[in-house]
Amino acid sequence: MPLRSKFSTKKTPTRRSVSLNNLNNLESSIREENYGVNYDAPKFKLGGHEFKFDDENGMWLSDAGSSGVSQREMMKMKKQNQALQEENNLLKLKMEMLLDMLAESTAEKHLLEKELGEGETWKSKRK
Repeated sequence: MPLRSKFSTKKTPTRRSVSLNNLNNLESSIREENYGVNYDAPKFKLGGHEFKFDDENGMWLSDAGSSGVSQREMMKMKKQNQALQEENNLLKLKMEMLLDMLAESTAEKHLLEKELGEGETWKSKRK
């Protein structure tokens, strides 16, 4: 004889979780003003050096290097150095082109003077 029970439980309906936190309903400006929810750049310390995450470059930067110059200043100097090197290369190229143009015009001048000199002697021979 099978064991059957006439007692059956009804499944309870699932409960909706209601957040008691009202911060989600507030605008971000009001949230910052009232609760001071302002996030700075993430930072951590490793081996006596403090590192910050730079959102602009997407890199971790140390606050102060071994020479006392901050990583941010170092990157600015590298960018400025790169720009100056590119400008220097451009100016060298322009100077080389100008020297080539000067050499070409000097050679043309000498050829014209030579032709004129031969022309004058040719005219003097005809007379």
